[in-house]
Amino acid sequence: MIVIYHNPDSPNSNKCLEILETSKHDHEVIKYQEKPLDKIKLQKIINLLKINPEELIRKECKTWKENFAHIHKDEHKFNNEELMDIMVEYQEIIERPIIINGEKAVIGKPAKRIFDIIPD
Repeated sequence: MIVIYHNPDSPNSNKCLEILETSKHDHEVIKYQEKPLDKIKLQKIINLLKINPEELIRKECKTWKENFAHIHKDEHKFNNEELMDIMVEYQEIIERPIIINGEKAVIGKPAKRIFDIIPD
């Protein structure tokens, strides 16, 4: 089963969902803004993506820019645990969509990256 962490307000997320719906693969849609990720799930996703937590942050997001960017840059570099705590509390700063197929995962930006983890 393919899982997509989806935000309906995101054009990339909607495009990935459209690809999944037309691909006829079984999939589950999780609207993570409505069903927030906990830290354990977030850590698992980061591990599957093979990235560090900072790479999963939308740096252009207003919440990040107004509340954290200046601290992370000037005063204090957040460590991975702190970054994950921030993401759990402020889900809107998480890059989207995230698509998981078994032990493979991608951030669907651009949407065609989904084809890296789903068979034709």
